[in-house]
Amino acid sequence: QVQLVESGGGSVQAGGSLRLSCAASGYTVSTYCMAWFRQAPGQEREGVAYIDSHGGTGYPYSVKGRFTISKDNAKNTLYLQMNSLKPEDTGMYYCATDPGRRFACGGNSGYTYWGQGTQVTVSS
Repeated sequence: QVQLVESGGGSVQAGGSLRLSCAASGYTVSTYCMAWFRQAPGQEREGVAYIDSHGGTGYPYSVKGRFTISKDNAKNTLYLQMNSLKPEDTGMYYCATDPGRRFACGGNSGYTYWGQGTQVTVSS
C-alpha cells in the first residue's frame, strides 16, 4: 500500500524559506515521476515542481529559481525547498506520484497517489 506523508509546512513572512518533506512507504521514490502540487482556496490545484526517475526536474515560471525539488533515495523521501516565499505561494501543498511514468513528468494527469497535504501560509 502506497502512503505519502508530508510535513514541514507552517507560517512565514514574505521572503522567508520553508522545506517540505514527503516520506513514502510502500513505494520507491527513485522509480517513477514525483511532484509537488499546491492548492489555494477557490483555485485549482497546480503543479509547482516535478522530478523524474533520473533526477531531472521541472518548474513552472511562477516558482522557477525559488523552489527546488529533490529526493533522497536512501531515506525514500521527497523534498521541496522553498525560498523567497511570496504571499501568493500560500496554499495546501501535496506530494504525489505517478506510477505510470518515469520521465516527462509535467502536468496533473496520471498522479495517482497523494499525501494528505501540509499548509503553507506566507504573510506580507
